Amino acid sequence: MSSPDRAPTRDPRPHILFTAHYPAAGLRKLYGSIAAALASLLLACNAPGGDALGDRGLAPVDDQHIHFLIPGAPGGGWDGTARGVGEALRRAGLVEQVSYENLSGGGGGRAMAHLIATAERQKQTWMVSSTPIVLRSLRGRLPQSFRDLEPIAAVIGDYLTFVVRDDSPYHSWLEVLEAYRRDPRSVKIAGGSVRGGMDHLVASLALQAAGEDPAKLRYVAYDTGGKAMIALLSGEVPVLTTGLGEAMEAWRAGQIRILAIAADERVPEAPGVPTLTEIGSPMSFINWRGFFAAPGVEPERIDRHLELLSELFESPEWEEVRQRFGWVEIYKPGDEFSAFLDEQEEAMRKLFAQLGMRTVASEP
Repeated sequence: MSSPDRAPTRDPRPHILFTAHYPAAGLRKLYGSIAAALASLLLACNAPGGDALGDRGLAPVDDQHIHFLIPGAPGGGWDGTARGVGEALRRAGLVEQVSYENLSGGGGGRAMAHLIATAERQKQTWMVSSTPIVLRSLRGRLPQSFRDLEPIAAVIGDYLTFVVRDDSPYHSWLEVLEAYRRDPRSVKIAGGSVRGGMDHLVASLALQAAGEDPAKLRYVAYDTGGKAMIALLSGEVPVLTTGLGEAMEAWRAGQIRILAIAADERVPEAPGVPTLTEIGSPMSFINWRGFFAAPGVEPERIDRHLELLSELFESPEWEEVRQRFGWVEIYKPGDEFSAFLDEQEEAMRKLFAQLGMRTVASEP
């Protein structure tokens, strides 16, 4: 899909959610609100020509206007993905306007419920989501699932990382492991998801892959990745697990160090960052992000959305955004995206069963 003079980072291998060995022993024990203030907040595009909608956050039925529904507060991975795609669409001249609505709450459930309830008036809305839509539905923490929405496409993959402040005493992931071995209670790892959510799972799997007992982990949960990063920078927590894309800005500004990345091999955007496998925790984990439409959106409109994305991924504007965030392009449109979601759900169901953790379908 790339033009001849560009070589965007793409992973040619089949995309699974993680790779590692996960014995059940020691893991069975694993696993408000700013939403009211943000429920009706509509954030305008920063690019020239972007504007906010004033009509109850409802998207127009205008092919030249894409409205992004973001299930979390500003600053997290969902927010960055929606705004990055919107910026590239606008700068590439593929749409005239983009708008953004941050609707936090319920781990994405509030935004999903809103999209479903207002479906008739959300024809041009793209709701951003990612791996947690599968995890939380399986664990019964969302009343909805991805099957209640119309899948548009998976667009990017974001490898998980472990980061610390630039002045941290930890200079490598091995030093974190050594401290954990001496006293697990001395090491706190934060993430932008609830206990039992994706960031908690990744931290636990990394410890387990190194031969440690993750049940002893002091995991500190934050509502979004943006809040978790603020907590790290303020010194509230010493270590954070987060997506590479969420870490890039602070890393380039010299505010944080990236200790390790949960990729199979080093990534071009951060070639000096070792993989977890290189340094004693043989595992990898990539978090997909993509977009969903409201239920009942006509197939012809979904096709038009996919045309926009196909054109976008050929543009230099998109490549600039992708490189900025260090994303891997994993474009999976329409039915391919649906099949991918089914596969990921089954993979996670097997993992939860191996860990002795119930999923909704397995409950009596």
